[in-house]
Amino acid sequence: MRNAVRTAAPGGALIPPVLRRARDGGVFFLHGQDDYRKRVAARFLLDRYLDPSTRDFNFDRLEGAEVTLERLASAIETPPMMADWRVVHLLEAEAIAGSPKARKVILDVAGSPPPGLAFILQGTIPPRSKARFYKDLARLAQTAEFRPVRRDSLPGWLVSWARDELDAKLEPKAAQALVGGAGTDLGVLVQEIRKLAEMVGAGAAIDVDAVRRAGIRLPTQDRWAWFDLVGSRQIEEAMRGLPILMQQGETAVGLVIGLSTLLLRIGVALEGGARALNRVLPPYQRFLARRIAGQAKRWTKNELADALRGLCRLDQLLKASAIEDEVLVEAWLVSCRPQ
Repeated sequence: MRNAVRTAAPGGALIPPVLRRARDGGVFFLHGQDDYRKRVAARFLLDRYLDPSTRDFNFDRLEGAEVTLERLASAIETPPMMADWRVVHLLEAEAIAGSPKARKVILDVAGSPPPGLAFILQGTIPPRSKARFYKDLARLAQTAEFRPVRRDSLPGWLVSWARDELDAKLEPKAAQALVGGAGTDLGVLVQEIRKLAEMVGAGAAIDVDAVRRAGIRLPTQDRWAWFDLVGSRQIEEAMRGLPILMQQGETAVGLVIGLSTLLLRIGVALEGGARALNRVLPPYQRFLARRIAGQAKRWTKNELADALRGLCRLDQLLKASAIEDEVLVEAWLVSCRPQ
């Protein structure tokens, strides 16, 4: 008979399907650079498998930098007491991975986990690591990688998260303003949205004015609004906003990356309209399809191809030229003026 699990667990919108589907315990490997979502996923699994009434008997939280091999093995081998599940949560798993004996213990349990065990390994694979241990662990365990949400994807991601997690309507422009004013730390942003949702009340939309009333200092020039100016070929306004963006700390390289994504999406819309764009956009960014399709009407295919070639040249100049970055970006903008 399958052991009972607790079905009520928060954070569903942040939890990968492989973890949401988990019912039979075993080994879970949570890795990646996004520490906030890893913590949420670990709490989800703790809530699912750990009985609060027997927590003292059935839960071990271990630090990879401090735990001994003997302590780790003992925690894994101890059966659950007066409950269906025993939970072992190993933080900073990469710290213990340097020990061949520890690697063997972990891989052995991942390959054949004992009944009643939920073993959560939370860590970060070292950059450029080619260690076979991590590949083997990812193959044997129930694995979820948490990559950081890219800055240009954050507003759409937050709109989707607010809808799914809080049943709140976060307007896209408010999400953009929030990222521009509060930064890109996901943990900070979701807390701010929770406060905003409580402030406006159930059923009310969180708009830019609500973000402003919450005391969040908004940027003078919103970077996403600036991209919309370029996409709509309002080049004079974009040129006026460029120095403000740069003064706010924006980099020319960051603008080139964002512009490249925008123009490629405009190209998809030119070829197949909003429907084709919907198929290539991530689910949390599909609200952009109609807006980008509208911008696509202001470009011809030749003009768009010229703009993309110009961006490639701009990228090369930013790496090799002594000319100020702002001047180079401005020159590209001039080349995009409607004829």
